[in-house]
Amino acid sequence: MADTVILMCLYLLYNACLDYKNTKSKIMEYLSMNKLSEEYLTECKTALNVEQTHSLSTTDNWAHVNRALVHHDWDLLYTKLAKFADEKAVDNTAVQALMKEHFEIACRFYIPSKKAYIGMGIFYKENDDMRKFHNAYHPAMVDYLGDAIVYYADNNL
Repeated sequence: MADTVILMCLYLLYNACLDYKNTKSKIMEYLSMNKLSEEYLTECKTALNVEQTHSLSTTDNWAHVNRALVHHDWDLLYTKLAKFADEKAVDNTAVQALMKEHFEIACRFYIPSKKAYIGMGIFYKENDDMRKFHNAYHPAMVDYLGDAIVYYADNNL
């Protein structure tokens, strides 16, 4: 009898794990940057370019930013985020708390619009140096970060 109960518990646990993986996969697919239209992605890249260009020209190339501190803070944040990349969907509360920090760090340069912030995620993905930098934290970091940015922007900006 005890063996049957243990086997039943293991079976239920196994199915719960499968359900979690399938649910996470569906959530990730829905929230994926890859699900955004080409037109919207272009609008986001344009917004990033316009807003950054304006900010750079009005702040003496971001002279007000303590770049060493920014890089240090992003390093800490990406190290934490990398631990979640294989385990948590981008809509997870802890992941989104880190994305709030990411956005706040980005705001040290200028306050990006929703589209410009998503454009930043696109830039991370499309620029080889940025892709390599971010993926050094985790092999799928740039995609995970991009999707987390999309979710954060959709829900907070």
